[in-house]
Amino acid sequence: MSGNSFGLLFTVTTFGESHGPAMGCVVDGCPPGLELEASDIQADLERRRPGRSRHTTARNEADSVRILSGVFEGVTTGTPIGLLIENTDQRSHDYSQIKDKFRPGHADYTYQQKYGIRDYRGGGRSSARETTMRVAAGAIARKYLKKRLNVEIRGYLAQLGPIALQALDFTAIDENPFFCAEPAKVGDLERFMDELRATGDSIGAKLSILASNVPPGLGEPVFDKLEADLAKGLMSINAVKGVELGAGFAAVSQRGSEHRDEITPEGFDKNDAGGTLGGISSGQDILASIALKPTSSIAVPGRTVDKAGQRSEIVTTGRHDPCVGLRAVPIAEAMVALVLMDHYLRHRGQNADVDSGTPVIAGIISRTVD
Repeated sequence: MSGNSFGLLFTVTTFGESHGPAMGCVVDGCPPGLELEASDIQADLERRRPGRSRHTTARNEADSVRILSGVFEGVTTGTPIGLLIENTDQRSHDYSQIKDKFRPGHADYTYQQKYGIRDYRGGGRSSARETTMRVAAGAIARKYLKKRLNVEIRGYLAQLGPIALQALDFTAIDENPFFCAEPAKVGDLERFMDELRATGDSIGAKLSILASNVPPGLGEPVFDKLEADLAKGLMSINAVKGVELGAGFAAVSQRGSEHRDEITPEGFDKNDAGGTLGGISSGQDILASIALKPTSSIAVPGRTVDKAGQRSEIVTTGRHDPCVGLRAVPIAEAMVALVLMDHYLRHRGQNADVDSGTPVIAGIISRTVD
């Protein structure tokens, strides 16, 4: 199966299935000398881990990561970093009753059409379990970006079903099971999810990711625009159906005089562009948002067909997230980190000696990429 690698200079290749023995990845292109141990990666994996609250899947995986290669005496060597996480809480029998049926809204039908064979146990390779390795790889990129450039990447829940949320308190994000930055609405989210779970149905969500202290100059001006690669990375996450940068689709109703981010000697007056201009980072915060569809595996009966093309009805049993968005914040953060890391190395490789001849606008960023 092709298409399992991401990135140009900082590359990540993942492998493994939801109910296989393990998930793994190879991270290549990490510069040598970065202090790295399993605990650096484990912290982000813990934020994504299933079984942490009653509002997510009951599957209880420890997600303990092992570093197999690429690190010696506590620092990266510049060689490929191998990472492995064993699966320990699979229940493949949960899928035995529907192994010959196609779950609506899932990848069952398309995998069967493309490969002529599919792993019906939890979706196999199409399961969101694959994203454990994105989070693990993203933790390496995040640490390098923080140490080298002081880049901070923070994601939060912007909307759960009909409940819209504001980013009022970033310190609250990891203190509740929703990655919610508006603490006063956590009770509303709790009640909504409790009522939803009782129906056996699922709901969608909107997440936003903010990357601060990103230096100007990252991104390529045509096909590899920074926002294009961010969109690709975020869109590759399971269940994502839409990506916005900055004002996003709200720009449709804006006039040019309203949408443009005017510039003064003190800096940009706002950030409807989302941190890029012409495909290149401007030094403003990178702001991306994603829309995640409702979980396809639900207990509400629905119509489908079986492998023989005969009409059938399906009810998905087992353990599933009623809202996949509730664990997707660390995944989205990881994809943003991977894109920024890759583009930092690309920019450093071509333009490390560039002098723009123009002072950096005060209030944006005073650092150059070196």
